[in-house]
Amino acid sequence: MTGADQPAGEVAVLGMGKSGTAAAKLLLARGSRVYASDAGISPTVHANADALRLLGASVDVGSHDLERIRRASRVVVSPGIDPHNPPVAAAHQANVPLVSEIEIALAALTRSRVIAVTGTNGKTTTTALIGHLLRALGVDAVDAGNIGTPLSVIALSDQHPEWIALEMSSFQLHDTPSLTPDVGVLTNLSPDHLDRYSTTEEYYADKARLFSNASSSSKWVLNADDQLVNDMAGHAAGERFRFSTRIRSDAWLDSTTGTMILRGDSLMPRSELRLLGDHNVANALAASLAVSIADDRFATTESLEVMANALRGFHSLAHRLEIVGEVDGVQWINDSKATNVSSTLVAVSGMKRPTVLLLGGRHKGEAYTALAPAIAKTVKKVIAYGEAASEVEKDIGKLVNFEKLGSNFEEVMERARQSAGPGDAILLSPACSSFDMFRNYEERGAAFRRLALQKS
Repeated sequence: MTGADQPAGEVAVLGMGKSGTAAAKLLLARGSRVYASDAGISPTVHANADALRLLGASVDVGSHDLERIRRASRVVVSPGIDPHNPPVAAAHQANVPLVSEIEIALAALTRSRVIAVTGTNGKTTTTALIGHLLRALGVDAVDAGNIGTPLSVIALSDQHPEWIALEMSSFQLHDTPSLTPDVGVLTNLSPDHLDRYSTTEEYYADKARLFSNASSSSKWVLNADDQLVNDMAGHAAGERFRFSTRIRSDAWLDSTTGTMILRGDSLMPRSELRLLGDHNVANALAASLAVSIADDRFATTESLEVMANALRGFHSLAHRLEIVGEVDGVQWINDSKATNVSSTLVAVSGMKRPTVLLLGGRHKGEAYTALAPAIAKTVKKVIAYGEAASEVEKDIGKLVNFEKLGSNFEEVMERARQSAGPGDAILLSPACSSFDMFRNYEERGAAFRRLALQKS
């Protein structure tokens, strides 16, 4: 793994959320002069600004000094900032290099080895599984990046980990030119973030940056069931390893015996994996394969047994097909992290009970028609809500028992409760972002959990 050298001159940091603040602190700790700015004025932004001032940064809250940004030697841009925003445009106009917080952190983590994970869906669970397996094998390993912990926080620690399971979003990949993972994992590909990208091709181009620094020593873990993934890997240098839930591969699910196979050896029965859906089998296979090829120490028979036991003890992450409970015979499932159509399609396809499906939030530019075949199999009713409700209604409203509501989430939950009976499931898998009604998908999922367990 390599990182870019620290730049001379002042570095501008755009955004003082978790990643921006962590990057600014790391830059200051390494001797850089820092100008940090955020257009927001929330208490969190003010608190982070005060902390950075104490460390010696120049800070603006509520605005950006565009001239100062134009004079910067480098601009660190938080992934949540739209690339068309004035401070980003100012940097582009002045030909100032834009980099991610991860790019800054990589420069300080030269001794840590990295398994980088990207893809449209499954990357957070796969990253968490990789970290979980590495720690089970007795090595010092952390999960970082888009999974929630900024990589700069890891870089600021006194002791750097031996291994990093690093989740990379498309936005982060766009601005991390030095990323050279020991193992790179591409889970799957489908259209996403079309509210930010002009075309699907632009989105895929950022995902393809995973392979930018490929060499003969690179190792790639690819989804054999996704032709787009294999096409994207194309002629990238390095060794390829594949996982599948359908066909014999380096890691695969033998459906005839119900056994998960890793590099020719039985890993564990699928029934012992406590995760819903075949997509989570794919995530577990991808993670196990990535760890097993990362180091010869992790490919022994003993290591395989350790990984199998670790997989048995792994529970679904919050907001990712999380069974929050069963009330009066109705199962409530929180899949708030499903912020695109393909992720919701995976969730609905894996449902076994008659399902009341909650769809809605802020529309991201995708049609919902792709959900129709899966909905026809198990969904007894769709409740659409929020800003996207009319778009959902237009696409699938005539194909299923359908109800459109507004932006009162308590009302949505009460109607779902009234629509389900014993033996049914209520699935929050919105296929939309949360930003019309909530600060993030975590807040939306927490509201679902609270209301689900609140008897009427």
